[in-house]
Amino acid sequence: MAEELKLFRTWSSLFALRIVWALKIKGVEYETIFEDLSNKSPSLLQYNPVHKKVPVLVHNGKPIAESFVILEYIDETWKETPLLPEDPYERAMARFWAKFGDDKVLTSIVWGVFLKEGKEQEEAMVEAMEHLQFLEDELKGKRFFGGERIGFVDLALGWLAT
Repeated sequence: MAEELKLFRTWSSLFALRIVWALKIKGVEYETIFEDLSNKSPSLLQYNPVHKKVPVLVHNGKPIAESFVILEYIDETWKETPLLPEDPYERAMARFWAKFGDDKVLTSIVWGVFLKEGKEQEEAMVEAMEHLQFLEDELKGKRFFGGERIGFVDLALGWLAT
């Protein structure tokens, strides 16, 4: 029996793009189901009843939600071209920088720079630049965060390049 893989997403979701990129790197075929978040499908609500949001990856009828959880699932299920390093410390560092990207960088840029005005926006820009400098320092001298091969952190932070 052939594997069934469906990705519920929106065209604009930065979090869903991580999954699209990971599946492409792994060479895994899947079906895309685009969702309208103002009119969520019964399938999305069934597969992600807790958060009711995208992305959701459904593999042989089993749903997985939350982009970092999905990325790790993909990496563990399709082992070719690993996204996470083999070394436990390096894996932990990859998870750290990915979480830093969401918790600090994304938050300061979206909620601070784009949604605030005046002095608050200026302060948010300074904060965002400080966070981006941490990433710049971590990437210094490397092609990708993991070295010579694209990996987990690169996918987590890929939205910065879009």
